[in-house]
Amino acid sequence: MKPIALITGASGLIGGYLVRSASRWVPDWDVRAVTRNEVDLTDRARVQRLWDRHRPDLVIHCAALSRTGLCEQDPAQARLINVEATRLLAGLARDVPFIFLSTDQVFDGAKGQYVETDAIHPLNVYGHTKAEAEQVVFENPAHAVVRIALTAGTSPTRDRSFVEDMVRSAAKGAKLTLFTDEFRCPMPAGALVRALWEFGVQRRPGLYHLGGHERLSRWEIGELVAARFPELRSSIRPGSVADYHGPPRPPDLSMRSEKIQALLSFPLPGFRQWLTENPSESGDLWDYPAAR
Repeated sequence: MKPIALITGASGLIGGYLVRSASRWVPDWDVRAVTRNEVDLTDRARVQRLWDRHRPDLVIHCAALSRTGLCEQDPAQARLINVEATRLLAGLARDVPFIFLSTDQVFDGAKGQYVETDAIHPLNVYGHTKAEAEQVVFENPAHAVVRIALTAGTSPTRDRSFVEDMVRSAAKGAKLTLFTDEFRCPMPAGALVRALWEFGVQRRPGLYHLGGHERLSRWEIGELVAARFPELRSSIRPGSVADYHGPPRPPDLSMRSEKIQALLSFPLPGFRQWLTENPSESGDLWDYPAAR
C-alpha cells in the first residue's frame, strides 16, 4: 500500500496546488485532501475521527485564517484556527512527520533578508498567531515549520492569492496603491509546492524558509503582474509605506532560503525570472511546467 499524506486546507491556495500536483511529484504517495467544508479542524471529535480514518504517514498543515484583516477583526477566531487547530493536529501526528506552513509575517520587517536564526517580532495578529503555532509545533523535535513567502497562484475558490485579489479589485474599479518601499520574496505556487513535496518526503525536522530568490518591492511585483494581466495597468499606482494609515505593515519581509534550497533538486526561481521564462498562452501561469 502507498503511504498516505494528509493535506489540510485543500481548498486554499497552497493546499490546492499540493493536491493537484501530487501525481506529478509524489506518484508513490496516496494524497488525502481535507477542506474546511468537510472537517472543522477546531472540533476535536471530528478531527480525531478524521485521523482514525486516514492514519497518515505525513501531514502538511496548510489550513489557516490567513487574511490579515480578518485576523485583526477577530483575534480569538484567528488564534482558534491558527494555534489551537495546529496544536490538535500536531498532537495526533506525534509519531509521524508533520509540516506546518508558517509565514514571513512573523518578522517585523525592520531588517529584511531574514534567515532561520533571526529573532521574530510579529506586528499583526496573523503573525502573532503563526509565531505561537510555531512554538506548539516545535514541542515535537521531529516536526518541521516552513515559513513561506508571498505566493502567486490560482486557488480553487479564485480568491486566495494576491494576484487574484488584484485582478478582482481592478475589475471593481478600485485603484491599488503599491508601495515602492515594502519588500517581499514572491514565488509562484507551482514551484513552491514542488519544493514542499520534495522536502516533505525527506522527513527533515526543524525550521526552514521558502521563497523566491529575488527581493522585490510591492510596486515591482505589481508591474510584473500587470505585464501579464493588462487590465491591471490602469489600476495600479506607486506609493510609500510612510503615507499609509492603518495597522502596522512590516516594510521588508524578504527571506533567504538557502537552508531548504540545499535539500532540493531544482533552483528556487525568482518572480521576475519565472514570468520571463514561462509563457502564459495555455494552462496555469503559476504552475510548474510539466517539461521541467
